[in-house]
Amino acid sequence: MALIQQGVSIDLQQYIPGLVNAIVTTLLFVVVFLVVYRLGRSVVTRAVESSLKRQDFDETLVRFAVSLTVGVMTVFAAALAAAIAGFGTVLAAFATLGGALTLAVGFAAQDLIANFVAGVFVIKDKTFTVGDWIEWEENDGVVREIHLRVTKLDTLDNQLMTVPNSDLANAAVINNVANDRRRVSIGFGIEYDEDIARARNAVVEEGARIDGALDVPKPTAPLVELGDSAVVLSGRVWIDPSESSYAAVRSQFTEAVKRRFDAEGIDIPYPNTELSGGLEVTNVASAESTRD
Repeated sequence: MALIQQGVSIDLQQYIPGLVNAIVTTLLFVVVFLVVYRLGRSVVTRAVESSLKRQDFDETLVRFAVSLTVGVMTVFAAALAAAIAGFGTVLAAFATLGGALTLAVGFAAQDLIANFVAGVFVIKDKTFTVGDWIEWEENDGVVREIHLRVTKLDTLDNQLMTVPNSDLANAAVINNVANDRRRVSIGFGIEYDEDIARARNAVVEEGARIDGALDVPKPTAPLVELGDSAVVLSGRVWIDPSESSYAAVRSQFTEAVKRRFDAEGIDIPYPNTELSGGLEVTNVASAESTRD
């Protein structure tokens, strides 16, 4: 009012085109963003999900791919809406800032990214699944959970072990239960003067009586080593690892053969070393008198 009273007039008409242009631009950005985003969510995301499921990808990997697709569609919708609405300068600034941030985050989180990439291959290749007993780099455990970044396992002592997926992806992993048969091998040493055939027969018969031992292939006990103090027979039985515990069968087999050897008088030798040569004994008292 004061401005009007002093004779100063404000022409509001000059601000109306700019205000209308800003409103139209903003509405155009919002409309284009919503249309592209919803179209992407309904078409692209579903297409990615159905395609991965048809190829029998793991559900964890499918969910990750869907989430990643949603993120990509969000960025794409915002970029397209900004370009159509005429936010070119703003878009260029955000692109430069986004590139710098991406580079910085990439360097800072390269180990994390490596674990995610490794997790994708672990899940896709199905080297192991939940419930499998695996070994790698002098470690072993039963797989409890497989995530994109880490895999959780229970050790044989029932301890929880969390392993980065990059460690498993870059290591030679042994899956002890992947096949329908597994051999249990135990070395049994006997004296050099023992009857090899009698000892072999004892090992084979006891192996055939073990709970969980398969009839085919049959138990065997070939001679595998002429050791320093023993002749070693390798007792071998086959099991189905999905039905029988490797550790339990190994323990039963070892104990059964030990009892059989004791009953039949088959000696299991202790490691011993034979020294050859001579010793010279010197009288300490005479040696001291000689020095005096």
